[in-house]
Amino acid sequence: MGLGVCVLAAPEIVVGAVIVAGVVVVGFAIKEALDAYALDMGRPEVWPASETRPMPETAPAPQKPSPKKRPKPEPTGPDFPPIGPVEITERDRRWCEPIPEPHAGEDDAHNKCADQFPPNRYPGMDVLVGGVRFDALQVGVRVLWEIKTHRFDTYPDFIRSREIEKELEQIEKERDAAAACGYGYVIGVSTQAHKDALLRADRFLNIVVTRCKR
Repeated sequence: MGLGVCVLAAPEIVVGAVIVAGVVVVGFAIKEALDAYALDMGRPEVWPASETRPMPETAPAPQKPSPKKRPKPEPTGPDFPPIGPVEITERDRRWCEPIPEPHAGEDDAHNKCADQFPPNRYPGMDVLVGGVRFDALQVGVRVLWEIKTHRFDTYPDFIRSREIEKELEQIEKERDAAAACGYGYVIGVSTQAHKDALLRADRFLNIVVTRCKR
């Protein structure tokens, strides 16, 4: 009431009071606005139902092109031959069948030993097996024979050495042919010295001392 009396009493004071009052009102309005802003900052942000908040767009990561797979090679079959019995052709069978032929040499003592000792299935005959000539085919078994009737123990040392070398070449050829056709192979010699010399050269030989005379 005192303020009202003063304002009415002095107009210039009224103007100053209005100005002061205006400043107070403006200041109070600013404070309310700041308080309201501070209160809004502490609340979660709510979007109207009719609007959708835009989501930040994320560029998709570039995809590396997958490496092209090489086509798998088609199987071409096993690298190894099939396991099983080997088919024997009619030609091979005939090749290995024993074919009797007359004795090649005219050494009667040798031919007699070849016929009687094994004994020979074909007396008076050699036998051809696998393209190789043998002195005899033993009766009752598949065994081919090579007969030697040399008096080997009477030869000089030099002759013995040369004789063994020559015989080994013949024996190797005959043994391979006999084995290829499924036959056994035996060497018959007249003396023990001859047998010993051959075994020193090849200890795997099958040798029999016949003691046949020349």
